[in-house]
Amino acid sequence: MSKLAWSVASITDRGLIRRDNQDNYFVSEDKRLFVVADGMGGVKGGAEASRLAVEAVRQAWIDNPPQFDDHDKIELWLRDAVGKANDSVCDAADLINSESRMGTTIVVALQADGNKVHIAHVGDSRAYLLKDGALEALTNDHSMVYEMMQHGQLTWQQCKDSVWRSVLTRCIGHERGVAVDQSVVDLLSGEWVVLCSDGLCGFVTDEKIAETIADCSTAEEACSKLMLCSMEVGAPDNVTVVAINYWSDDSADVAKHETMAKTPNSYAQSPSNPL
Repeated sequence: MSKLAWSVASITDRGLIRRDNQDNYFVSEDKRLFVVADGMGGVKGGAEASRLAVEAVRQAWIDNPPQFDDHDKIELWLRDAVGKANDSVCDAADLINSESRMGTTIVVALQADGNKVHIAHVGDSRAYLLKDGALEALTNDHSMVYEMMQHGQLTWQQCKDSVWRSVLTRCIGHERGVAVDQSVVDLLSGEWVVLCSDGLCGFVTDEKIAETIADCSTAEEACSKLMLCSMEVGAPDNVTVVAINYWSDDSADVAKHETMAKTPNSYAQSPSNPL
């Protein structure tokens, strides 16, 4: 089996309507761990919740990263790391007024050996796989409207316009022992993995996201163009994107390089929130 090399880029923006950016993200130094979190519960609470969640996963990675060739232990590590993120936000929420509870989504991708990527998530931030020009969701939103869409009760457009679109059925920080959804994906050369907050996937169709990524040659270009897609539809929410593209390289054991997408001046609203 041919080894894969990969390149990663990331970008975040507060969007065109929000006054603050409550998203946070993290890319590990070795380019094997990727995290996106989208906070909720008021400006201060949401930003703090997403920061605490991402920081908990980052610290777990620093303290005790898993072996990249042991897929069972990777799944256990991810479940434990997201559990620590949940405990961290719950602990902080317990210290504030119960009417001001805070929470966050989280989606985590871990690049393993054997051309596999492991995904863990809670909430409605998403992971996607672009394969042969088609976009496949690697996560299911834990939201009221998504569950209604899955049962044929709403269309995608109705989900996007619904007043209930921000109501989550599961998130980090609202209860102890939160259930964590997990999956693992086998990767091939030419494929992409994209993590994003719902500032992108909640307003830009999967077809448009797929078309945009397929037209890009670098991860940095994909981040910039996906951000532009969100801006073109009004960017009513914070937007964060982490894009990873893969290619064959038998000499590659780790990522070839990393690029950080810069926010174009045409929509420079806020600084990035990388941890």
